[in-house]
Amino acid sequence: MRPSNVTLTAPGPSDNPPVPERPRHTHHTSPRPLRARAARSLPSIFMVGPALAAIVAFILIPVVVAGRLSLTDWDGFSDNSKFVGLDNYVQLFHDPDVASAAYVTLVIAVVGTVACNVLGLGLAVMLNGQGRVKAMLRGLFFYPHVLGAVIIGFLWSAILSSEGAVNTLLTAAHRSKIPFLSDPQWALAAVVFVVIWSTFGVNVVLYLAGLQTIPESLLEAARIDGASRWQTFRQVVLPMLAPTVTINVVLVLVQLLRVYDLVLAMTDGGPAGHTQTYAYLVLSESFLNGKIGYASAQSIVLMVVIAVLAVVIVALRQRSEKAVEL
Repeated sequence: MRPSNVTLTAPGPSDNPPVPERPRHTHHTSPRPLRARAARSLPSIFMVGPALAAIVAFILIPVVVAGRLSLTDWDGFSDNSKFVGLDNYVQLFHDPDVASAAYVTLVIAVVGTVACNVLGLGLAVMLNGQGRVKAMLRGLFFYPHVLGAVIIGFLWSAILSSEGAVNTLLTAAHRSKIPFLSDPQWALAAVVFVVIWSTFGVNVVLYLAGLQTIPESLLEAARIDGASRWQTFRQVVLPMLAPTVTINVVLVLVQLLRVYDLVLAMTDGGPAGHTQTYAYLVLSESFLNGKIGYASAQSIVLMVVIAVLAVVIVALRQRSEKAVEL
């Protein structure tokens, strides 16, 4: 029973409201946010996953395998291979064929990169805008890139051979034939020309895409200020195209440092190895001479050179952009 001297009263407004108890901090995170975060990240994982799998399967694993083979003398057929350490790399830097192939590759890469970018940028400025003729010319310049390198090589070897179309026309005009593919200097010049012809179409397309991103208001402001076409191009268009220039230079340089298929179809490295590129040498050492270990060392060096050049070009581009901002 309730005691009689005790009275029950309702709490008034002056009474302090109950203070809610603060949740205790624990090191354990509630599983619900984690599950929600994982659910939100799931589409991104599915989108990035195939690309990561392709990079691992087609780049990382082959690089690791090539690096291991470069330390052996494996011929590609025998079950046993001998560990030779860095002997393949030492031999590589004393091989005259490697020096000759590196020189040919350097000529093709430097001349081709400069020519493809200058030619691509100039044609992109000319073909920027509307019009059927401009659209037709864009497709015409891009068409060589659609063809395979082997097809292009056989096509131009037929055109430039001693009995090809060019020499036939020269003979008909009572001119002496030009040894396009049999003379060392003419052969290297012919390979460089065909490499540029087959590559610059991509640069035209990329520079056209870059020109489309330049705001029309900037060009209009330059015209109002009385700037000439050359001043507008040099002070407005070219700075705005700086990222596109960097991308084009890196892409073309990497592509030309790996040229082998066009040389294989056009000159087969001749005459006397004067058009033999570094990538072509790797191919011949591995499949023709059966020196898989030595060819792997050559490919590893080529990969490192390409990576260093790409990083240096991008770093120089970023440094110049920061200097302009300051």
